Amino acid sequence: MWHQQRHVDLWRTAVEETAAVAGVPADDFYTRKLGALWSRARAAPAYRHLGPFSPEAFAALPLTRREDLKARPLHFATVAPGGALRYYETTGSTGRPTPTPRLAEDVVWNTVAVAEAWRSVLDDDERVLSLLPSDVVPVGDLVAQVADYLDLSHLRGYPFASGITGWDRIVELWRAYRPTTVFLAPGVALEWTRLAAGRGTLPGLRADLRRLMLLGEVNTPPFRDRLGRWWEAAVHDASYGSTETGTLATTCPAGGQHLLTGSAYVELDTGGPHGVVPVGPASGGPRTGQLVVTPLNAHARPLLRLATGDVVTLGRDCPCGRSAPTVTVHGRESDTLRLQGAALTPRDVEGLVFAHAEATGYLVEVDEAGTYAGLLLERLPGAGREGEPAAAEAVRAATKERFGLSWDRVVFVNALPRLTKSGASQKSWKRSNIRVLETAP
Repeated sequence: MWHQQRHVDLWRTAVEETAAVAGVPADDFYTRKLGALWSRARAAPAYRHLGPFSPEAFAALPLTRREDLKARPLHFATVAPGGALRYYETTGSTGRPTPTPRLAEDVVWNTVAVAEAWRSVLDDDERVLSLLPSDVVPVGDLVAQVADYLDLSHLRGYPFASGITGWDRIVELWRAYRPTTVFLAPGVALEWTRLAAGRGTLPGLRADLRRLMLLGEVNTPPFRDRLGRWWEAAVHDASYGSTETGTLATTCPAGGQHLLTGSAYVELDTGGPHGVVPVGPASGGPRTGQLVVTPLNAHARPLLRLATGDVVTLGRDCPCGRSAPTVTVHGRESDTLRLQGAALTPRDVEGLVFAHAEATGYLVEVDEAGTYAGLLLERLPGAGREGEPAAAEAVRAATKERFGLSWDRVVFVNALPRLTKSGASQKSWKRSNIRVLETAP
């Protein structure tokens, strides 16, 4: 695919620039990159009104709302779907799928940035298994491209590809291939853990495993710690981004996530008197607000000052020593639940559950009035039940102490609906963990 000379030159340019801007880019880097992006963006209908570029003109440009992008996605594109090298769409798990064409430039720049960041985490002798979807969405292609770039052995096998793989086939592939690193969504990791534990094969399957790399869904440190104990492996929140923006942050050897400061110009809407403020490559912290990003290497669909809707906290001083800011993603404000007067996010619930219970999932039950709050916890197959009352009480106490919320009931069940496990390729994982009851029990 990359045999053409212009593609070879493109790879070389991307590699050289990525190496040059590692850490803190030069002072004029963003001015140069934003100017080139501004010129490309003027080819899209949404940005044809733009005048000449200047840092002042960029700062004065209104934010691009995520809702506007989803309503008219091709209004922001510079190519038609059939004119792109690759055509993707978002999963549609939170609404209508968003068309996302990509040119060779989009693919190459994103691959190089992610591969160079993951190089510090992955070993030279890895056997990479990707349990990520390869149809329509780009994440499966990204992992394969990174493995090719880093010259790592890799295998794809999405367990929800009906008629092709399935879990029984994954077990066979796993035993034959003996992966050292597995890329998968958090929900899929839970389903895989339940299956392996239920069959009694977990010890054998984890023998060669070094790490799990989670993509596609926001997760929490307690979740990663619990998963790491089950699999006796390191667990990383591998990356953060979206189909619309490309990758915005990647993991490090210390387990944090760092902004790719050479790939995106980042701003933060703190909601305060200063409005939207730029985030420097070595910016201090912690600071919390809504993330506003301008992907610098976008070609098929340039986006200027996209308000992602994601609330994040930016920090610094990661033990790995990288100077780029760390980022903790809290999710969208619209995901917040209001129960008995308390504000609770799915991330909050997840942190409490996996910190205190040997559970492979959870389901929050609420009534339409928001007065009833129940919590179902899914027990790990083979785990003893004698500790469940204490775990349920620990979850109750922690929720009350931190949020002032008293669960009406906290109970363990044998299994939750499969939809809570299938990964972001099929639905919004967080929203599927909430069930609205017509009446409280």
